[in-house]
Amino acid sequence: MTAWAGNIERITLENPNYRKVIYTGKAMQLVVMTLEPGEEIDFEVHDDIDQFIRVEEGVATLTTSDVKGGKTESVVFGADWATIVSAGTWHKVSNAGLGPLRLYTIYSPPEHADGTIHRTRADADADPHHDH
Repeated sequence: MTAWAGNIERITLENPNYRKVIYTGKAMQLVVMTLEPGEEIDFEVHDDIDQFIRVEEGVATLTTSDVKGGKTESVVFGADWATIVSAGTWHKVSNAGLGPLRLYTIYSPPEHADGTIHRTRADADADPHHDH
């Protein structure tokens, strides 16, 4: 696909999947995610990937660290807020609310196989192509 256009807010709010790749280009990737209450994306680091995250619905806690197991900093944010996680930063995103956390993220360069859909966190954990 050489271009993509769509109503990202609607697509994000209607996404029932833990993870769904919407678009993969040469230098970036668009992914929508839904985390259930108490669910999180475990600590991870992308050595060569910058990541943009925008919350459409719910409450997220972003926890970051410069090194694995190091001192952490956390920020809580909700709908219409965004963050950028620089390459090499350890981070995790947790659903801190009572309802679903619906977000979209842009990876630059792409992180996941084009067309990836994980219906649940367990599906993502069981996928041999994913570390998380």
